[in-house]
Amino acid sequence: MATVTYNDVDPGKKAFIFELDNVLYPEKDYVYQVYYLFAGLLEYTELNDAKATTETLVAAYNDKGEAAAFDAIKDKFGVDEKYRVNLNELMVTAKLPLKLLLFQNVLTFLQDVVTDRKKVFIVTNGDPAKQLNKIKQIEWHGLEPYLICYFANETVPKPETDVLEKIMQEHNLTRRDMLMIENSETDRLCAESAGIDCINISNIVR
Repeated sequence: MATVTYNDVDPGKKAFIFELDNVLYPEKDYVYQVYYLFAGLLEYTELNDAKATTETLVAAYNDKGEAAAFDAIKDKFGVDEKYRVNLNELMVTAKLPLKLLLFQNVLTFLQDVVTDRKKVFIVTNGDPAKQLNKIKQIEWHGLEPYLICYFANETVPKPETDVLEKIMQEHNLTRRDMLMIENSETDRLCAESAGIDCINISNIVR
């Protein structure tokens, strides 16, 4: 199946709605850097080997998800429970060593949308402070002024449609004006309930 580009999209669409993690950029690029920073902190305070700690955190994240990562180093290296809060805080506030890079095809898609004077919305679930921290550390290639961000948790998280209704009201858009680019059942249900079209990110990023 061919990659979907902006030119393949219905020209009547006026607004494009993107989730953040694993739609605009690979979420692991953020998480791995946080683990690297946290492992460095532990090496400094507890003399734990940073490389081994990072590798264990990453392996647990890939195997069982973010919630399992701290338990893995606690079990393997005896890391004190008191450091869990440090990891959780760092996951929200970290200043990363490296910028987060957009998927290349997504960057091209966004640039085409902006060139065509259409609207770009980032509509993301999750902790607003954490999601904003990620957004600030993405290499946007000058697209920042064209991005309109909505944190769904400030109203009601997706799949509830409150945030989409708010966008339509505030930006004078109709359902058929909008296209959601998604990567989850949550977003598909949200788009379906709101009566707007959606395509999976895998059609753009191949």
